[in-house]
Amino acid sequence: MKRRSLLLSLIATLGTAALFSGNAMADEVYTAIMARKSIRIAVPVDYPPYGSVDTDMTPRGYDIDMANLIAKKMGVKLELVPVSGPNRVAYLQTRKSDLTISSLGKTPERAKVIDFSIAYAPFFDAVFGVKNVQAKTYAELAGKTISVTRGSMQDQELEKLAPGAIVKRFEDNNSTIASFMAGQTQMFATGTAVAAAILKKDPSINMDLKVILANAPCYVGVLKGESTLLAKVNMIVREARNDGTVDALSKKWLGAPAGELPE
Repeated sequence: MKRRSLLLSLIATLGTAALFSGNAMADEVYTAIMARKSIRIAVPVDYPPYGSVDTDMTPRGYDIDMANLIAKKMGVKLELVPVSGPNRVAYLQTRKSDLTISSLGKTPERAKVIDFSIAYAPFFDAVFGVKNVQAKTYAELAGKTISVTRGSMQDQELEKLAPGAIVKRFEDNNSTIASFMAGQTQMFATGTAVAAAILKKDPSINMDLKVILANAPCYVGVLKGESTLLAKVNMIVREARNDGTVDALSKKWLGAPAGELPE
């Protein structure tokens, strides 16, 4: 009986220790942010209008404005961390950034390793290509060469919707677009706002929209276990959606209001 009581006591002690250890691990990133009074946010610098750099190398875009808003509302200094499509999630997982605001779409695979805020921006994925190439359906993409950024939402959508396409994968968005511009591929997959920014910069480019792949809104990526940080980000984004700030950002960078965004 005495041995049994001792064993139960030991189990209870270990359970309590594990609980406290788990609690200590939770909200670790949020605690660090508030302690150093700064937040590191991963943003794109090769994906206008969500993120790019000016001639003076100053980052600008929808995602940069959202990063500034979150830092301001949290009362901390903003440290921008430039990322490309393939490493947006990895930077978060390896603690190189505290948040990822990089036109990040929500997928079941990503949801296994990180958490997502409510949506802060609209985003339509599409395939664009040279005007004289016929491809108005997924089936007509078969046999066509399409450049895409590795691991992006567009990459996954092409694999699912157009398995017959010849997909050329690149490590960043600039390389994806450059391959099309150089004539290495007939088409490229990107966001409609990104393509609009390209055409605005040079209307003479021989391309048009072929097919819409998906409506994949953008979410803020948060490390799992960071419930306080996630709640704080959701509160800031929800307030911005309700008071018109998100619509204003969407008009500024995408040319239209954000409209109804999913939670």
